[in-house]
Amino acid sequence: MAKRDFYEILGINKSASQAEIKKAYRKKAIEFHPDKNPDDKDAESKFKEAAEAYEVLSDENKKARYDQYGHQAFEGGGGGFNGGGMNMDDIFSQFGDIFGGGGGFSGFGGGFGGGQQRRVKGSNLRVRLKLTLEEIANGVEKKIKVKRKVKAPGTTYKTCSTCNGSGQVTRVTNTILGRMQTASPCNACGGAGQIIDKKPSEADAQGMIAKEETIPVNIPAGVVDGMQLKVSGKGNEAPGNGVSGDLLVAIEEEAHESLQREGDNLHYDLYVSLPDAILGNSKEIDTVTGKVRIKIEAGMQSGKILRLRGKGIPSINGYGKGDLLVHVNVWTPKTLSKKQKDFFESMREDEHFTPKPERSDKSFFEKVKDMFS
Repeated sequence: MAKRDFYEILGINKSASQAEIKKAYRKKAIEFHPDKNPDDKDAESKFKEAAEAYEVLSDENKKARYDQYGHQAFEGGGGGFNGGGMNMDDIFSQFGDIFGGGGGFSGFGGGFGGGQQRRVKGSNLRVRLKLTLEEIANGVEKKIKVKRKVKAPGTTYKTCSTCNGSGQVTRVTNTILGRMQTASPCNACGGAGQIIDKKPSEADAQGMIAKEETIPVNIPAGVVDGMQLKVSGKGNEAPGNGVSGDLLVAIEEEAHESLQREGDNLHYDLYVSLPDAILGNSKEIDTVTGKVRIKIEAGMQSGKILRLRGKGIPSINGYGKGDLLVHVNVWTPKTLSKKQKDFFESMREDEHFTPKPERSDKSFFEKVKDMFS
C-alpha cells in the first residue's frame, strides 16, 4: 500500500512554517495517542504515521529532499532502508521537544508515555559511499565495512535502583495551577533503566566493545549526490535493553570520463570531423548501459543535439528514465597541407559552402530552451 503524503497526514500545505508543522503534529499526537485510544490499532497506526511525517518535515534538510523526491528520498527498497519508519520508543522520545519540558510530559490521562519505559538508542554511524554513474543508473549492492559498538560477551545488566528500571525520574512540583508532574531521564543509568552488573576487562564502562562488521547495502537506481540513505539498526548498539542506532550512508557521485549528469538526463559531447559532417558516418558513444552506435547524417551541423530517449538515469521516484543528449561538435582542423588549403580556397565562393540556415535550424537559445523543456 502506497504511503500517504506527509503534508496530507498533518493537514498542512508545503508552505507551512516550522511552528505550524509542530503545532499540527501536536494536535495529531493528542488525537491519536495510545493513552486516549487504548487497544485501537487504527489510532496507533495514525499516531505512528504522524510521527514519521513530523520526523521528516521538522528537519529542513529532510524536508527539502522530501519536497524534491518524495518518499523515495528515504527508501532504499530491500536493504534495510526506511523513510524514518519509527517504533513507539522513537516516538515517545520526541515528546520532550513537542510538548515542552526536559524529557517528558504528563497530565493527560495517565500521562503521555504513561508507564512507557524510555529505551536508550545507540548512536548513529555515518559513512560516505562513492558510486560511479553506471552504478547509480543500474542500482547496486555494496558491502560496507564499519566498526560498531556491540555488547561485550559476558556482560550482564541489572535494574537501576534509582528509577526502578523505568529510565525516568518523575518529579512533582506545586504551582499556582496545581500539582505538576514532569519526567526526565535518570542520571544514574542515563535513561537505559539498567546498569552494569558484570563485564569483561576489555569492555568499556558501558559494557561495550568495538567490532568490525561487513554490512550489505542495496543502493536503488537514481540516487543523487548528497542523498543520505538509512540502514536501520546497523549503528552502535545501546547498553542494556536499548535499541541500536542506524547506519547513515551519504551518496557521493564520482565524475564520469565522458558523460555529464543533469538531473535524470545525461549529456555527451560528440566531436566529428569535417568530412564525416559533410558525407555522413556512424559513431560509437558511451552510455551508462554500454556503448551504442549512432548515425551521423550527411550535412550534420555543428551544435545539433541528438536525443536518445530512455538512455539517461532512472528517476528515483520511479517515473521512468531520463534521456541522453548528444551534442554534435564539428571539429575544424587548425593546420592544413597546401593541397587542402588550395581545395578550400577554391570552395570559398562555391554555393554549397555558403551558409544557408533554414527555419528548422534552431538557434543556440532555442536549443537550450528545448533541453530544459
